[in-house]
Amino acid sequence: MSANPQVRADTIIYNGPIWCGYEEGTVEALAIWQGKVLATGTREQIWSLKGDETHLINLQGRFATPGLNDAHLHLLLVGLTLDWVDATPQTAPTLDRLLNIIRDKAATVSPGAWIKARGYDQTKLDVGRHPHKSELDAVAPNNPVLLERACGHVAIFNSRAFELAGVDEKTPVPDGGLIEQRNGQLTGMVAENAQQVVLKTIPKPSTEEMIAAIEAAGKLLLSYGITSVMDAAVGQVAGFEEIRAYTLAKLQKRLPVRTWLVLLQDGQSMVQKCYEAGLVSGVGDDMLTVGAVKIFLDGSAGGRTAWMSRPYVGEDDNVGVQILQDAELAALVLDAHSKGYQLACHAIGDAAIGQLITAYEKALAAHPDPDRRHRIEHCGFSTPEQHERMRKAGIYPCPQQVFIYDFGDAYISVLGPDRALSSYPLKTWKDLGFKPATGSDSPVCDPNPYPNIYSMLTRKTCEGTVMDASERVTIEEALQVYTEYGAFSQKLEHVKGKLVPGQAADIAVFSRNMLIATPEDILKDTRCVMTLLAGEVVFERTADIRGFGELEKAQPAPRSANW
Repeated sequence: MSANPQVRADTIIYNGPIWCGYEEGTVEALAIWQGKVLATGTREQIWSLKGDETHLINLQGRFATPGLNDAHLHLLLVGLTLDWVDATPQTAPTLDRLLNIIRDKAATVSPGAWIKARGYDQTKLDVGRHPHKSELDAVAPNNPVLLERACGHVAIFNSRAFELAGVDEKTPVPDGGLIEQRNGQLTGMVAENAQQVVLKTIPKPSTEEMIAAIEAAGKLLLSYGITSVMDAAVGQVAGFEEIRAYTLAKLQKRLPVRTWLVLLQDGQSMVQKCYEAGLVSGVGDDMLTVGAVKIFLDGSAGGRTAWMSRPYVGEDDNVGVQILQDAELAALVLDAHSKGYQLACHAIGDAAIGQLITAYEKALAAHPDPDRRHRIEHCGFSTPEQHERMRKAGIYPCPQQVFIYDFGDAYISVLGPDRALSSYPLKTWKDLGFKPATGSDSPVCDPNPYPNIYSMLTRKTCEGTVMDASERVTIEEALQVYTEYGAFSQKLEHVKGKLVPGQAADIAVFSRNMLIATPEDILKDTRCVMTLLAGEVVFERTADIRGFGELEKAQPAPRSANW
C-alpha cells in the first residue's frame, strides 16, 4: 500500500478476495479515489483511508477482478442484432426448426420488410449443410431474408433479397468474394466481399438507432463484468457516420464501456476521412479512443473461406478465399502505417497470416517503429515459422479462445485433426512473450466470458473434444489474458488492466472465486454480480444470486451497495 495519507477514499471495497493482477495477486481491500485505484492492501491498511463520506462496498466473500476487456468484438453490431432472429444451434439445432422460426417471424412483419437472422452453423445443423435459397423462399415468400452464418463471413439470401439487389446468375462476382451457383442456379450463399452486393440494399440505421444500439450492447457487456471493448470494424454499417454516433453516445453519456475503435478499410474512404479529421491511433480519451485500421485478408475456417495453404477436407480445389493480392495489401498496410496507425487485420488461415506478416514486415522496414504493435486478429492457424517472424518484427496475435469452445468440432470436420487441434495456441503464444488478449468477436460468439475462460483452462469444445491439452493455461493466466493483455493490445496498459494505484478503478465482482473453482463451475455456475467503471457502480444484479435471478440494473446503483 502507498497513498497520500491526507487523501480520503471515495470508495472502499473489502471482505472478499480482490485479484489485482497476475503479478500482484490478491488483497483484502481496495481504495478508490477520483475514479482510480488509490491503494490496495489489508483491511487494516485500507481502513486508514476511510473518511466520513467514504462509500463502503462489502463483497461478503465474493470475488473481484479488474474489469474484463473483450479485445475483439463488434459493439455496434451487437446492439443492432439484439432483435434479429436467433438462428444459433442452441435455438435452432435442426433445419426444420430454423425454417419454422423464420416462418413465424414472417407472419409478424409486413410484406417487403427485411427478415434478418444470424448464428446458424451448417456443421451443427442436423442436415450438415447450408440452408438453400428455395427453403427460405418457402417460409418467407413475401419478404427479403438475410440469414447470416455465425462467423458473419457467409450469408444465405432468398430470391426476394436477390431481386432487390438485382443479383442473378449473370451478376459479376467481386474479387475476394463468392456468389455460389450449382447446376447454373444460385444457391443463396454469398460470402466475403460479395455480401455487400446484397447488403447495400438494406436501409442503414439512423444515428439515433446506432446510439441506442451502442448503449444497449454496452449495458449487456457490463452485466458480464466487461468494462472495455474493441469495436473491430467501425464503418462497416454506416461508414463515417458511425464515428458521429460513437462521439454523440459519449457526449450524451450513453457509451457504457470503454471503447477502442478500429477503422475498417473497405473502399468507402473511411480511413482517409478519419485521417483528414486528425483521427489517428491514440486520439481520444480513456472512454473513447481511436485504435487501429482493419483490413480483411480472408474469411472463416468453419465457413471454409479462411485462406489455407492446403485444401479443406473433401474439397481438393478449395483453399479458402484470398481477399487481396499481395501488392494491394502491401500498399494498404504501408499507407496506414505511414499515417501513424496501428493495424489490426483479420487473418485466420495460415496462408493469410503469412501474407499479412510479409506486409507488416515491409511497412516496418520502410518506417521503423519497434512499438507499433500491429495485430493479427484471430491468427487461428499460425505456424512456428510465422511465430518467429512475428516475434522478430513485434507483431502480436489477438485471438478469441472461445472459438475453440464454439467451433472446435467444426474445425476438425473441415480441416482434419492434424490442423484443427493445435489451432489458437494460447500457451505457445504466451510462452513466446506475445501477451495474447482474448475476445468473443460478438455477435459471432456470445460475449458471455465463461465459455471463453473455460476454453482457456480446458481446451474443450462444447461437445467435450479436447483440442491439444498442451495449450491449456491456469486460471491466473486466463484472467491475465482477459485483463492486462487486453489493455496491452490497445497500448493502454498504463491506464487499465490491473488494480494498482493510478489505474482505472474498473472492477468486476463475481459470485464465485474463480481462483479455486473448477472449470465446470466457472462455465455453468458463475455470474457477475456487480460492475464498477471508474469507481462507480454501473451494474448490479439485485436478485438472489444463488438462484441467479434475471433482475439486472445496468445503470448507476444506489450509493448504499452493501450486500
